[in-house]
Amino acid sequence: MHLLTYCADGDDTPRLGARIGTDRVADLTALATAAGVRLPADLLALVRAGEPALAAVRELLAGTPDTRPLAEASLRAPLRPGKIVGVGLNYVEHVAESHRSLDTERELPDRPVLFGKPATAVTGPGQPILHNADLTKQLDWECELAVVIGAPAFRVDERDALRHVFGYSIVNDVSARDQRRSGQWFFSKGQDSYAPFGPVVVTADEIPDPQRLDLSLRVNGELRQDSNTRYMLFGVARLIADISSGMTLEPGDVIATGSPSGVGAGMVPPQFLQPGDVVEATIERIGTLSNPVVDAR
Repeated sequence: MHLLTYCADGDDTPRLGARIGTDRVADLTALATAAGVRLPADLLALVRAGEPALAAVRELLAGTPDTRPLAEASLRAPLRPGKIVGVGLNYVEHVAESHRSLDTERELPDRPVLFGKPATAVTGPGQPILHNADLTKQLDWECELAVVIGAPAFRVDERDALRHVFGYSIVNDVSARDQRRSGQWFFSKGQDSYAPFGPVVVTADEIPDPQRLDLSLRVNGELRQDSNTRYMLFGVARLIADISSGMTLEPGDVIATGSPSGVGAGMVPPQFLQPGDVVEATIERIGTLSNPVVDAR
């Protein structure tokens, strides 16, 4: 299932929906009401409700549900995570370009490099990435596979880790390269709008192997990143095992699994986002997350 959050008909109230095919959306709340079925009102609550709620959604979508054109819906971020765990330097070629352009270590990390992004950084499809020239001259992009946790995970064995995944989405790990502070990334990566997220969450049963997905990113239609998740240094299962070794991952938490090479800082000469740009992050079997860059001053 491809689950999403959207608004429609001039009403800003978020609705729980499902993408049907490539261009239709079903209102799950309306379907549940018509069928006399109790269903959580939003996607985060649905994730937390677990398999019985998912089974109810599958039943609602099993027939021929009423739908509307996806073009008539205004998509929002699928959910607001409790926490976002970012992963740095998780593709070999990105490690090399980061060493050249960002003064990170040359050697491949022997454990995942982790950092946090606050939930306030989340923004949805089509929503603006804020460019504040008083704070940054080096606003950069990073297309990343997002893992949405579905069951609590603490000290999870790598062999069992994928059982704790609800589904997968896309995060653009927007980064102000010139706002790293004594090597710390929180402000560089945690400002408002620095975590575009969406457009949907694809349930884990539809992506049994998250290490076989093409991912790419375009700025104003020009290809900047082009890779595959098989090139991760630490795959999804390893990341969950490592993070949960000392931190509880809760339903609705998101892991942003790292960026391949092709970021703006690594280009010769470096190129960074400017107001008026449009960034499109695409991952196979999930879709495209598109966001404009706007002047925030």
